[in-house]
Amino acid sequence: MSTKPASPRTLNDSQRSAHIREVVMAHGNALRQRYPILKHQDAIGAGILALALAGMVGSALLYLGGQIAWWACLLLNAFFASLTHELEHDLIHSMYFRKRKVPHNLMMALVWMARPSTINPWVRRHLHLNHHKVSGTETDLEERAITNGEPWGLARLLMVGDNVMSSLIRMLRASSWAQKRSILARTLKVYAPLALLNWGTWYVFLGFHAIDALASAFGAPIAWSAGTLEAMHIVNIAVVVLVGPNVLRTFCLHFVSSNMHYYGDVEPGNVIQQTQVLNPWWLWPLQAFCFNFGSTHAIHHFVVKEPFYIRQMTAPVAHKVMREMGVRFNDIGTFARANRWHPKERPAEQGEREVAA
Repeated sequence: MSTKPASPRTLNDSQRSAHIREVVMAHGNALRQRYPILKHQDAIGAGILALALAGMVGSALLYLGGQIAWWACLLLNAFFASLTHELEHDLIHSMYFRKRKVPHNLMMALVWMARPSTINPWVRRHLHLNHHKVSGTETDLEERAITNGEPWGLARLLMVGDNVMSSLIRMLRASSWAQKRSILARTLKVYAPLALLNWGTWYVFLGFHAIDALASAFGAPIAWSAGTLEAMHIVNIAVVVLVGPNVLRTFCLHFVSSNMHYYGDVEPGNVIQQTQVLNPWWLWPLQAFCFNFGSTHAIHHFVVKEPFYIRQMTAPVAHKVMREMGVRFNDIGTFARANRWHPKERPAEQGEREVAA
């Protein structure tokens, strides 16, 4: 069966989206026929979660036993945590144990514990499903929260990798005290308790070592108490095995996700304009810690109910038909235009258009 219509130019964006969806779903079904194990979706999801958690615990034990360096543990656990993010995303779309609440909610709890930097996943479910309905608009709170649509600068750099800092900057920007209080209350609600502990530990870690380094640099080292040093030893371990990996994973995911989604001038409901495939070679260090998100997440916007490992397998076929149908690939200009779909006009072009009018 041909997967390419006679001429994509004769199709509107809705028809192009439908064609992409048809081709990708057909390939997913063909993979399931070829590899019957893929039909056991619940077992695969549970198995991937067990592998990821075992990897994180094993890496931590190797580090504590002095068998691997701190940086190796941090990188390994960032990678394993990226698997749990993909699982949470699939769980939000009810892809595992859809009709069995106990194992479904247990998986939700475990992926949250593996990624304590994130908001409550049951809260995120509402935000993410809303994201699919209003992607690219001001009411897409999920993507706006991770800086989609923000102009690039120091503020966005601080916000993209730090969820609490993002909320703080938005609170400072709010025009009224009522809005500031609302942002603060919402932040405390959605990030309690794990993310508050995670980011609190991170700030203690950064603050202590910054003060210690500055004091030493000025020739006045601080004689910390035994209790403080003991507490910081625990903090240091927590940062290596769990907090630090999730800071790295968060930055990589949010940087890629916020720049592969378009914002502000997209047509409502037009999936072609919602995302691009963002997979240039120089992003691979970041892709490694968000499980190839930039290359495969756009597929999800067309075929929502495919688990993440199927998206990885269908990517070659999906990319081919997406390119044929006009989905953008590696539109790096989005960095300069704050994720807008339409390129900015050059002044000369704008002047010509005004004269013509």
